[in-house]
Amino acid sequence: MKVRVEGTGGLQGWPVPGCACASCGRLDPGHRRPASVLVDDRVRLAPAEPGQAPEAATATRPNAPAGPHAGVDGYRELRTSDGCEVTTPDGGRLLYAVGPPSGRGEPDSPPDAPFDVVLIDLPDRPERLGDLRRRGRVTPSTRIVAVHLCHRVPSEGELARRLGFWGAEAVPDGAVVDTASAPITGGPAHITSVRHTANAGFVVAASDQTCAGDPAAGSPAPDVTVTNGVRAAQRSGRPRRTLLLGGSRSGKSEEAELRLAAEPEVTYVATGPSGGDDPDWLARVRAHRERRPAHWRTVETTDLAAVLSGDRGTFLVDGIGTWLAAVFDECGAWPDDARPEDLRRLALDRVEARCSVLVDAWRSTRARVVAVSDETGLGVVPATAAGRLFRDALGRLNQALARESEEVALVVAGRVVPLPI
Repeated sequence: MKVRVEGTGGLQGWPVPGCACASCGRLDPGHRRPASVLVDDRVRLAPAEPGQAPEAATATRPNAPAGPHAGVDGYRELRTSDGCEVTTPDGGRLLYAVGPPSGRGEPDSPPDAPFDVVLIDLPDRPERLGDLRRRGRVTPSTRIVAVHLCHRVPSEGELARRLGFWGAEAVPDGAVVDTASAPITGGPAHITSVRHTANAGFVVAASDQTCAGDPAAGSPAPDVTVTNGVRAAQRSGRPRRTLLLGGSRSGKSEEAELRLAAEPEVTYVATGPSGGDDPDWLARVRAHRERRPAHWRTVETTDLAAVLSGDRGTFLVDGIGTWLAAVFDECGAWPDDARPEDLRRLALDRVEARCSVLVDAWRSTRARVVAVSDETGLGVVPATAAGRLFRDALGRLNQALARESEEVALVVAGRVVPLPI
């Protein structure tokens, strides 16, 4: 199966004409053309219009009027809640997953029917990819290509960073994804190579000549090798322990969720209190819960050592600060002028012991863990003894966890600043 991705942008491309946002302002006009996909040079996939469900996407013969469930020369189309599924005469399977997920359309294919190629709108809801993996419809051999790329992502560099977490790849307009061979090929004839970079996403090396084979000119481009893309195989090199630090409302929790959004199975470990009758805290908990993918499992506990010492799965711990506050409560370690000094010291020793057990479990865990913690030492000195005590204890704990982490980053105003060792 040969899939030519003639356009990789959103319905209006990227940048969007006339848009004054920062994302569009970073790119030259026509950087990514509006979405257009051609399968085996015979079947064109048309994206759903705004407001339509994903099953509204259609597969048609090029330049022919679309018809519902139209079969094209032995190509079978099935519209499901996952999107537009196409099966080629030789058994190749492709999913075009764009637009909001929907339960309408024909029943889904059996869960043991994986795809060879998935073209998916990852900036919209990356958790859809995790759900496809969970149901066996995406396997390690599936080619996952991000499409409908637009100003929902701040930059090509940020796109590449996210795709690295999700095990997907971005290709330039005109690229050909051929399931019969590993390289991505294709693109306008004047493209000679595409080199992936950390900052720009990809850098195109171009000649001075633009041939008539450019898809923008209406005819297929000669195939040329393109060495671009973040491949799923790179997911094997992911860090096992990641610590994300940040202040209140810095975006640290959103960053943690983004990193794991495309995983098939995630256990969300909530360490905070239930909230009781506090409406503000209850609203915060509700917002976190509604933001998480529906197929994630949630565990509410302060026994993090037991969680980390158990399964080898994938865990998101949110967060270390609320865990430490709960430990202070459980150990009765908050300052109290009416309590004798020896009892206060004993309570603090219990807190320190709990922290040591957590660090030991973090060091020895075989699970993949992303943990969120508060960076409390950047503001004013707390006015209370309890505030100063907690700040110092959390600072020491963050340092200990960071020493045993493959990756540590600080999140500030939604921007991620890596903290290399």
